[in-house]
Amino acid sequence: MTAKVFIDGEVGTTGLQIRARLDARDDITLISLPEEQRKSRLARLGAFAEADVAILCLPDAAVHDIALDLQKLPCRVIDASTAHRTDPDWEFGFPELDTGARARIAGAKRVSNPGCYSSGAIALIKPLVDAGVIAPDHPITINALSGYSGGGKAMIAEFESGAITGGFVYATGQHHKHLPEIVARGGLTRKPIFVPQVGHFAQGMVVQIPLHLPPGGPQLALDTLRAHYAGQHFVQVVDRADLGDRIDPQRLNGTNKMELTTDGDPQTGATVLIAVLDNLGKGASGAAVQSLNILLGMDEKTGL
Repeated sequence: MTAKVFIDGEVGTTGLQIRARLDARDDITLISLPEEQRKSRLARLGAFAEADVAILCLPDAAVHDIALDLQKLPCRVIDASTAHRTDPDWEFGFPELDTGARARIAGAKRVSNPGCYSSGAIALIKPLVDAGVIAPDHPITINALSGYSGGGKAMIAEFESGAITGGFVYATGQHHKHLPEIVARGGLTRKPIFVPQVGHFAQGMVVQIPLHLPPGGPQLALDTLRAHYAGQHFVQVVDRADLGDRIDPQRLNGTNKMELTTDGDPQTGATVLIAVLDNLGKGASGAAVQSLNILLGMDEKTGL
């Protein structure tokens, strides 16, 4: 038997990527609505009722609008929006988060997909907090560079039309929508300073977190990350040299992988934590498919 999956918002950036990853699979049957019915509440509810799993690729407001109806239906839900990432009633869809994360996802009815920037940041921060390398209230700064596809159709059109000819820094007022989940899921009690920027390339991402640690800090952080992610397939801890002299944010494009490493000055303890991922892969659609596989009791690498 095949599992029935409905992607609500399948023509958006994330929805299209998820569909592309599922289209060729013979263990998944995709439920799709005709274009004229995609905004019909009645038609969408019918698709939800038919599905084993629904994946929401919608703006936050649209997710909140349909959430109460979904509670009454038996389908399990993966929400790719920001709407439920800090909601304790929704399981966070990052299987590598801790030793119990996969089991919690497997048993959940509702799973919230992590954000792209926050996936890299949380992957770096949480192991160090859990191990006591940094305190939950440690003053943290996050710098990140993403491809423009993370901004959705409107931003893609800006770049591809030539309206934007370079990159830009934004959200310096410290209210970026990913900050709450970084705090909540990273085990922090103090909000980091987060400075994101968009580059003139379609997809790919690098997240950097500079820290003042005791002498030997870069190796301590690397060893802590290695211990936390030992045996993981999609999140891999690598030597700094493996990323080359210049770190390419596009090196993992088209995959669901994330690479973590550290650099810095071992004598002073000045440390830089580094994560590289595809903002449309492990930062969005790949992560959703990984959680979908876990929900359905399949090998989580299927289709990835």
